[in-house]
Amino acid sequence: MGAGLITVPTLANAEETPNSLLTAVSSTTLGGYVDTSAQWNFGTGDANVPNYAFGGSSKADGFNLNVVKLSLEKPVDTEEAWGAGYKTDLLFGPDANSLATQSFFGNGSTASQGDFAIKQAYVALRAPLGNSLDVKMGVFDTILGYEVFESINNPNFTRSYGYTIEPTTHTGILGSYKFADFISASFGVANTYGPTINGRSFYDTAESYKTYLGSLALTAPESWGFLAGSTLSGAIINGFNSAAVAYGGPANQTSVYVGAVVNTPVKGLKVGGSYDYANVDDQSLTAGESTYANATALYASMQLTEKLTFHVRGEYASSGSASTFMADKVYAATGTLQYDLWKNVVSRVEFRWDHADSGTPYGGTAAGEPGNNADSYILMANIAYKF
Repeated sequence: MGAGLITVPTLANAEETPNSLLTAVSSTTLGGYVDTSAQWNFGTGDANVPNYAFGGSSKADGFNLNVVKLSLEKPVDTEEAWGAGYKTDLLFGPDANSLATQSFFGNGSTASQGDFAIKQAYVALRAPLGNSLDVKMGVFDTILGYEVFESINNPNFTRSYGYTIEPTTHTGILGSYKFADFISASFGVANTYGPTINGRSFYDTAESYKTYLGSLALTAPESWGFLAGSTLSGAIINGFNSAAVAYGGPANQTSVYVGAVVNTPVKGLKVGGSYDYANVDDQSLTAGESTYANATALYASMQLTEKLTFHVRGEYASSGSASTFMADKVYAATGTLQYDLWKNVVSRVEFRWDHADSGTPYGGTAAGEPGNNADSYILMANIAYKF
């Protein structure tokens, strides 16, 4: 048996000199969620499935752990003129690999990522300029899109085609300013279109080409009656994308987004819409022509009872390259029934239909062969615990 001596400060000294570590930790919040699902793809053959983000054949016909998220945050104190804080989002599980920030293991292969990713990690600052300027520096979520990475915060479990062609994260600096209660804007500069943390864009010269971000959001004031709180937003991002939307090769890319969420005079009913456009120019190192992808989606959510909500989404997407959506044009409809039975639990059932108007991309055999067709039907259950 060994013995050791630990020196403990006197009580008087502890009272007179506050522990700076404990003071910092006491203002830090811990949160996150565990996201699981079960999925059944109708028919036979799961080699070819609809090409939406965080889906894929690996999740077909079985039970899935999607992702575990752990968040640590010290929010900026709004009462401080020169406030400061931070936020860190850590991901564990298969969706962490799919996010592909690749920061921790570096060489970029999916297998090497070890089911771990840093989704966000930034220092937050506030400067007393006008109505106060908020600044993030580090790794932060993209500024555009109707949907977000956290499926529990989306109306539907599966992501839209619009989300699929959007960037996810950036490494850089982002400023946000609220001009008035009804108008705010964000503007920033990042290394690349993303998502690789600390990535660079040496695509044709020895100099790094930066990515530029800008967004504008409008919120309907209280005087607008039932429309109060409705939002209209738009954003544009231009920068270097090492996995350009159509070729999977490096190119300069511009993404444009416009979206709205509108309250209606019908109690419990909200509607929304989004449009995404992505253009890849002819600077690609793997192909010498430009191409595009665009996606339109309409949303509706109805609060049927205190615990029961129905969400529906309709989509149309097209691209200059069939590899983007597995067809030149695709249509999709998704219906989600959510029932909040357990506290802190998101529980929902979802049915998704995808249709490709060219070829027969879905199924496990070659185009035109038995077992391959233009329609995909998927039934899912999603259970997630938020803490």
